[in-house]
Amino acid sequence: MKGPAPLRFIDLFCGIGGMRLGFESAGAQAKCVFSSDWDKHANITYAENFGEIPDGDIKTFDADRIPQHDILVAGFPCQPFSISGVVKKNSLGKPHGFKDKTQGTLFFDVARIIDSHRPAAFVLENVKNLVGHDKGRTFETIIQTLADELGYDVHFEVLDAKPYVPQNRERIFIVGFRDPKAFSFPKPPAKPWPQFKSILESRVHKKYILTDHLWNYLQRYAEKHRAAGNGFGFGLTPLDGYSRTLSARYYKDGSEILVPRGGKKNPRRLTPRECARLMGFPDSFKIPVSDAQAYKQFGNSVVVPVVSQLAKQVVEALRSNIATPARPRQLCLVV
Repeated sequence: MKGPAPLRFIDLFCGIGGMRLGFESAGAQAKCVFSSDWDKHANITYAENFGEIPDGDIKTFDADRIPQHDILVAGFPCQPFSISGVVKKNSLGKPHGFKDKTQGTLFFDVARIIDSHRPAAFVLENVKNLVGHDKGRTFETIIQTLADELGYDVHFEVLDAKPYVPQNRERIFIVGFRDPKAFSFPKPPAKPWPQFKSILESRVHKKYILTDHLWNYLQRYAEKHRAAGNGFGFGLTPLDGYSRTLSARYYKDGSEILVPRGGKKNPRRLTPRECARLMGFPDSFKIPVSDAQAYKQFGNSVVVPVVSQLAKQVVEALRSNIATPARPRQLCLVV
């Protein structure tokens, strides 16, 4: 006896397909019917792994080009809201958040598509700092748009990746249902959680080892900031612990996540494959681009097992006949 047909979902701002992998790994219950991203290098990786080239810039096409779907999935660009993004734009005198005309307003393109297609559910992902950006006003605008204007029952929670991969990576997930459903965010698995050494390759090319010049510079830089009472500096990751957050700027010098090599040996950077593992991508995932592009792509992606667990909860809620009364909207922000 056949089960129910897979739920159809679209993958907006798809990058290299982390959200898609997460939803498709939730059993045979979800099928991607459309993807979109404007980054040509990310599109190469996406096409190599999924056999299709994503559509281009979401701002350039009408919503009627998008097929009907049950779930809208979108990791809309986070740079305008991230701590590093805000600091950089402030230093350059540039606007951030919704005032960023190139990226910050892309959320409203997501809202435009939701309004046009009225999917049964949506899942949005962004950096944790989105919650406190502009003293909470940015996040309030997002929730107001989704809940008050579009009429969805909205849930949100910050999820950390540490229970699934050895990386401290906190992200805000926003889930909405057209009709109120009995839904809860996934609970983290019981300890022990994965250790950093579990994602390391056994044989690594010497090009990933820091040169004496760079290693000496990073140590001097860290000492300078320690003397000034600051917390800046390289991150030498404990093998039995977890790493800092992998950033899209890892290709610069890799100093935020360094692999110790014992004794007085210089530490090394992660390889692209280790970055993939740190983000929960399977070893079967192909990496057809340069190291620099691979670092950017994995740093910009999502942790696949986190999305997979969340996808299971969303699919289960949609499959269930249990409905819940619409909840009064309460927005509690930690700023």
